[in-house]
Amino acid sequence: MNKIDLNGRFAVVTGAARGIGYAIAERLLDSGAAVCIWDRDAAVAAESAKALSAKGRAHAVAVDVTQADSVKAAAEATLKEFGRVDLLVNNAGIAGANKPTWELDPAEWQQVLQIDLFGVYLCCHALVPGMRERGFGRIVNIASIAGKEGNPNASHYSAAKAGVVALTKSLGKELAKSGVLVNCITPAVIETDILKQCSQQHIEYMRSKIPMDRFGRKEEAAALVAWLCSEDCSFSTGAVFDLSGGRATY
Repeated sequence: MNKIDLNGRFAVVTGAARGIGYAIAERLLDSGAAVCIWDRDAAVAAESAKALSAKGRAHAVAVDVTQADSVKAAAEATLKEFGRVDLLVNNAGIAGANKPTWELDPAEWQQVLQIDLFGVYLCCHALVPGMRERGFGRIVNIASIAGKEGNPNASHYSAAKAGVVALTKSLGKELAKSGVLVNCITPAVIETDILKQCSQQHIEYMRSKIPMDRFGRKEEAAALVAWLCSEDCSFSTGAVFDLSGGRATY
């Protein structure tokens, strides 16, 4: 593992109680950052923070990223614990059901958009002002290759992740001179429990699109995120970084 210097930095990683978020939190801790896990599952978040504490300063805060009041309260609790937030990784998300668009219930569509896109906005809304005031910040949003290409039978997820890409570009431009950089990654399938939400047919379709003929590893995603959180990332903002095993064509 290459060493990335995040010593003295304070990070928030949403949806970090498990999966990609947990791997990201672990890599940031290995790089010297303190990490606050934001997750709606308070019990699992607390267990994860306890386990991660072996690597450094880890804290857990329960939050529903779809609710403005909950995000505001989480931000206040984190600032009370850490004093400031330098790094924000917007990872919380769900895949939703695999159905053609016309078969998706409006509630199913709305739930994915609320968590995967509106939640990113709310977390940025809560934490960007402090970063601007201090003149430093790194925001990394976890989008998806589906947001670039549009996966069939996942129109809600694809639309939400396309929105994350656009939000990243807009916010990156707005903050370009502030010292706060905003980027996103667009993974193809990463092997995590989120695959349990998908049909086997959909999983096979997604793998068939990857030239490397394998799924990504959560540690690979975490490594890219860690670099994007570092001061070595200094001239990239509003950018999209692919992690797709060769699937991405633009």
